[in-house]
Amino acid sequence: MVGTLLFHCGMSVISREEIHCVVMWYSVLFSVVLLHSARGQVSYSIPEEMSKGSIVGNIAQDLGLDLQRLRSGKARIYTGDSTEYIGLIKDTGLLFIKEKMDRESLCAKTTPCALHLQMILENPMELYTITVEIMDINDNPPTFQKRRIEFEISESAVTGARFMLERAMDADVGINGLQSYSLKPTDNFMIELHSKESGDKNVEMVLQRSLDREKKGVLTLLLTAFDGGDPQLSGTVQIHVTVLDVNDNAPVFTQKVYKAILTENAPKGTKLTTVSATDADEGSNGHVTYNIASTDETGENLFIFDQHSGEVTLNGLVDFEKANHYELDVQAKDLGGLSDSCKLIINVLDINDNKPVISLLSMSNSVSEDSTPGTVVAMMKVDDADSGVNGQIHCMINDNIPFALISSSSNFISLRIEQQLDRERDAAYNISVTCSDQGVPALSSNASLSLQISDVNDNAPVFEKSHYEACVLENNTPGLSIFTVKASDADWNQNARVSYILEDSTVNGVSVSSYVSIHPDSGLITAVRSFDYEQLKDFHFRVKAQDGGSPPLSSNVTVNIIIQDQNDNAPQVLYPVQTGASVVAEIVPRAADVGYLVTKVVAVDVDSGQNAWLSYKLQKATDRALFEVGLQNGEIRTVRQVTDKDAVKQKLTVVVEDNGQPSRSAVVSINVAVADSFPEVLSEFTDFTHEKQYDDTLTFYLILALAVVSLLFMVSVISIISVKIYRWRQNKLFYKSGANLPVIPYYPPVYPDGTLQHVYNYEMCGTTDSRMSDMKFVRPYSQNTLVSQSRMGTVQREKKEQEVDDLTLEVRPCLTFYNV
Repeated sequence: MVGTLLFHCGMSVISREEIHCVVMWYSVLFSVVLLHSARGQVSYSIPEEMSKGSIVGNIAQDLGLDLQRLRSGKARIYTGDSTEYIGLIKDTGLLFIKEKMDRESLCAKTTPCALHLQMILENPMELYTITVEIMDINDNPPTFQKRRIEFEISESAVTGARFMLERAMDADVGINGLQSYSLKPTDNFMIELHSKESGDKNVEMVLQRSLDREKKGVLTLLLTAFDGGDPQLSGTVQIHVTVLDVNDNAPVFTQKVYKAILTENAPKGTKLTTVSATDADEGSNGHVTYNIASTDETGENLFIFDQHSGEVTLNGLVDFEKANHYELDVQAKDLGGLSDSCKLIINVLDINDNKPVISLLSMSNSVSEDSTPGTVVAMMKVDDADSGVNGQIHCMINDNIPFALISSSSNFISLRIEQQLDRERDAAYNISVTCSDQGVPALSSNASLSLQISDVNDNAPVFEKSHYEACVLENNTPGLSIFTVKASDADWNQNARVSYILEDSTVNGVSVSSYVSIHPDSGLITAVRSFDYEQLKDFHFRVKAQDGGSPPLSSNVTVNIIIQDQNDNAPQVLYPVQTGASVVAEIVPRAADVGYLVTKVVAVDVDSGQNAWLSYKLQKATDRALFEVGLQNGEIRTVRQVTDKDAVKQKLTVVVEDNGQPSRSAVVSINVAVADSFPEVLSEFTDFTHEKQYDDTLTFYLILALAVVSLLFMVSVISIISVKIYRWRQNKLFYKSGANLPVIPYYPPVYPDGTLQHVYNYEMCGTTDSRMSDMKFVRPYSQNTLVSQSRMGTVQREKKEQEVDDLTLEVRPCLTFYNV
């Protein structure tokens, strides 16, 4: 019977399993998988660590059994223990791996390692023996039980000394088990292996070169164990060798001759120098002590040696006139009796023991900052009791001050002004005069002089900022404190007292003092009047700061006041125009779709910023489900399809609100006619004027004719008047009077260029004598707009009022603008 072994390597296994997978493939390619099969018995050989589901062999084929027999006999695998490693597929007769097997866990060092299974069949009952040998793969590296091995070896150890090392352990067997060792570096030690009867190998470290602690006191070696698998695995352990010392080195002085300098009259206990010897040994073998081997009679008991540190100190007083030179022999010895010696030479120096004496002859307490250079402010005399070089004196003062010392004779010194003084930089000087002799070491004396600098008015006030700017809300209360300007003067006392003056200027032809005032001492600027943003948005003026010197000095600064807008103006509705004498209605055909544009509410707000941001809301409506108004653009559109059931008359109320805090609003009413024919609209809207009904006998054609004639007449009249006035005003108003009409443009958010979907007519009127003007919305021209006339059937027109004085007739020319 022939057995077959199949297995696979998954792509998701870890790196260790990848190694196992490679080994298993090699086992399949180069090993005999099926060992032998006999009647009722079959054997297989598989590598360990095969993944779950891997095929072991075809038991039905190898035993010569029919697959039907396996199914009818309810074939099953009996393992005898709780773990089932091998499973059977009855339909195909294949044996497969149910649990991954680790040879080391199952058999440890036992070889061969095999699983003994039985396959049991029923009807009739049969028993077949299956042996599965688990082949070892190199999945365990050699390991050491310890991370570090330590030895203490004396440097006197002889060559050939052996030191037993810990063996490495490898759970694999055969060629995959532990095979060899290596040791690095091999400067002092080598490795020897000894085989045991059990087949294991002992490892020893052999000293092949003598140790020297003074060269290297600690050796670090790396022991590596290798197995024979493919790929080869290894394990390492560090070996730390501490070299123990022996007394094989004598102390050695760092210098053969030490020199020290000692001044006469040095106090007892003065440290002269420190001698030092080193011993390459360690511990007690390297401990060095110091003592004086010999000295002359004059130096006996005059110097003390610290036997542990080698420090030399003075034990008495030395006199240069008695002895100026000492020579000592010093010995260093370790505890092993080895020693070394050196020579210590001490030279005594003569000292300069008299300090210069400074006497102040004359001194000025203060000097003006405008004093001329060369002015003498102090006179001094300096004496030194020493002679020769020790009596020669040199005097100096502290650096970076505008003064200098001038020596007029050997002992007299004057202090003079060297540079121009500035009280604002330094108001006082503490002058330190130091006089030193030329002795070694030099002795010196100090004298301190205090000099005050008196002020002159040489600095103008300086503002904290080069330009001031402040914001004030309009409609402020008179007397409101705006902000404070601040100027400082570097001078002192009265010369530094600053007063603030508002320079005379005009704002819109009016003196600036009628707008703001300034406190002369504090610089606080207050508002004199209440500001109106719509009339004045900003203005500037100049403030002068003047000190109290004689003559006074001053400086100027520009102050800019910015008026901030408040929401003090309600929105103004430009369209539709609300009139009490006529009814304006927008026509919506019954066939209008969803989103049909009925009309657009146009409003403006003379405020600025967010106070002029307008929003539109539908407040009331005859049928709220039919119309909606755009929040930002004011467009009124249909929400749903217009039906025949909708009433012809629809009345909408729209609220226009600005974005101020608190907000202001305006309300506009809009009449909407839902109809397809003009007669139907007229019949429904005749009651909007609250006047008498039209004559029932008046026919539709007459009404239509009157409306068309009236409309054409109005358009013709307005067009002619507009052209005439435009030509006349262009030459008369704009160029002669120079008055600019304050037109506030308003563009709804949906129309950034200011265009509307309807034709609007605006009338702007202004007088030739004043700068005031107004603007009226006359009437929108749209095909969807109906004007209900009075019972006389005439089109209403806005009457222009003419005011006639007793002597002068005021002419108000109007400009009509069309916006499509």
